Amino acid sequence: MSIKILFICHGNICRSPIAEYVFKDTVRRAGLEEAFEIDSAATSREEIGNDIYPPAKDVMKAHGIAFGRRGARQMTKDDLEHYDYVIAMEWYNLRNMARMFGNEAVKKVTLLMDYTDRPGDVSDPWYSGDFETAYRDIAEGCEGLFRKLTQKTE
Repeated sequence: MSIKILFICHGNICRSPIAEYVFKDTVRRAGLEEAFEIDSAATSREEIGNDIYPPAKDVMKAHGIAFGRRGARQMTKDDLEHYDYVIAMEWYNLRNMARMFGNEAVKKVTLLMDYTDRPGDVSDPWYSGDFETAYRDIAEGCEGLFRKLTQKTE
């Protein structure tokens, strides 16, 4: 039985795919690929079908994170039921999910930075252009999440 994780951001072309591939890299390095199902999705429909944004690819390449071509997708209510952990990049994502599915449905959703010593939002590179800061936030959040989940399963 695998632990199912879905990372969420607004468009599913920057932060959530970075989180998806950083977390996949983390579990691969730990030899735990079979123990996890990892994906990402958007709250909006704006980027449906679009690949990862080129600067997001560049920052993953710079950090040695493998990734593949993917099409952005919007999350569904079924995702909330299927995934054990739904991890949002910022409070705005939580608000959008509550609007889409109701407040009760998003009680299991957490913010990625909640798994760090500095809770809050992952820096948004779409507006800042600072993909390195977003990457650092995501890597730190993924490390904290991985630590929490592997302590639970040991």
